[in-house]
Amino acid sequence: MGNSLTDPRIATALRRMYAEAEDQMAALQGGKGAEFARLAAATAQQRADAMSDYYLPVTPDAGRLLYALVRAAKPATVVEFGMSLGISALHLAAAVRDNGHGHVITTELSAAKVAAATETFIATGLDDLVTVLAGDALETLPTLEGAVDFVLLDGWKELYLPVLELLEPRLSSGALVVADNTSMPGLAPYLDRMRDPAHGYVTVSFPVRGGDSMELSCRTV
Repeated sequence: MGNSLTDPRIATALRRMYAEAEDQMAALQGGKGAEFARLAAATAQQRADAMSDYYLPVTPDAGRLLYALVRAAKPATVVEFGMSLGISALHLAAAVRDNGHGHVITTELSAAKVAAATETFIATGLDDLVTVLAGDALETLPTLEGAVDFVLLDGWKELYLPVLELLEPRLSSGALVVADNTSMPGLAPYLDRMRDPAHGYVTVSFPVRGGDSMELSCRTV
């Protein structure tokens, strides 16, 4: 089945997107970061609109980790909360394609990002494996039917726990829940819940960049 991350269309798209993300990070460090810091008190929609041109991506190592986890777990349904411009979704969809079955359902609040990512999915030949739910994930995800086998949480951090609780009744036994940026402030309630065995998960913190980590959790009930 091979490794679709080496497909020229996908590899070229990822190189371009990561290069653009690095340029954006340099601009943020150069002074624009304070501008976005003021958005902390804004609504989720206001933040999404303000960041509509920014990648906010998983790292390349984290992307490869997501690919490897999906290849190993072979989920039928992958749900991503917080698509942004589609870097993580490309890794997830590439793994689904190489597994020979499955589908990625991803959510995004920014209409501009939905349009841009959809073009990327088409250009990389992965569009038939990805469904984009545009709008508020707390409103779009309840439309899902059937079991969910793999979840990536990578949207606004205060929504990790509400999204998890929304999806939890649909999680299959053995489902993987991956949460990015779990070293960020405000995620203690999410981590406390996932690390309490009474809630039915085995979980581990996995470093993916300096000073930050992912939380990998397996549903055990």
